[in-house]
Amino acid sequence: MDRIKKLCAYLEKCESFADIGCDHGYCTEYMLENRLCKNATISDISAKCLEKAEKLLSVYIKNGAVKSVCCNGLEKIDEDTDEILIAGMGGEEIVNILTSSYIPKLFVFQPMRNVREVREFLLKNGAEITVDEPFENGGKFYYVLKGKRVGNFRPYTDAELDFGQRLESPVTKAYVRGELEKKQLYLQRNLSGQARAEIEKKAKYLEGVLKGEIK
Repeated sequence: MDRIKKLCAYLEKCESFADIGCDHGYCTEYMLENRLCKNATISDISAKCLEKAEKLLSVYIKNGAVKSVCCNGLEKIDEDTDEILIAGMGGEEIVNILTSSYIPKLFVFQPMRNVREVREFLLKNGAEITVDEPFENGGKFYYVLKGKRVGNFRPYTDAELDFGQRLESPVTKAYVRGELEKKQLYLQRNLSGQARAEIEKKAKYLEGVLKGEIK
């Protein structure tokens, strides 16, 4: 739940909201209880998974404030929806959803892995990323990408594609430091020459990002 609470802090007030792959529906509940949206759509590719959110939001469904849709990605979600959340999925899955449909007018994405692929896709397709930063919860790091379908394109450096816009933030540095420690532990194993060289190269790159030598 702590991850969900931190994620909800990135959501904006809007008329219509949609939570894709909504799980238990906690983010939609947050939006409605705090009067941050007038109507919402919850969706999941699995009808069984969707039942959890339907149970939590049953009162809102009955009064017409929430619509429940079983679908793949955005295929049954109105493109005019003001704000769309996609959280808890892999980056590749998010990119596949956007490729087969559209980039939302206002989006909040929280990829569980392969964040770079999401950044590259959004920038390649003219979206503006307004917030790109990690947060820590229970010793794990999660990235939030927030932005708009169309906006001012700001080129990313290679390090920013890997670690976001806030390379100097303490949370980003803690995340990079953790990745470096993993590589250093890996180097203690009995590795082949090529494998060791590749890991050493990655470790050197992480050291450069951490020291601010690589932007």
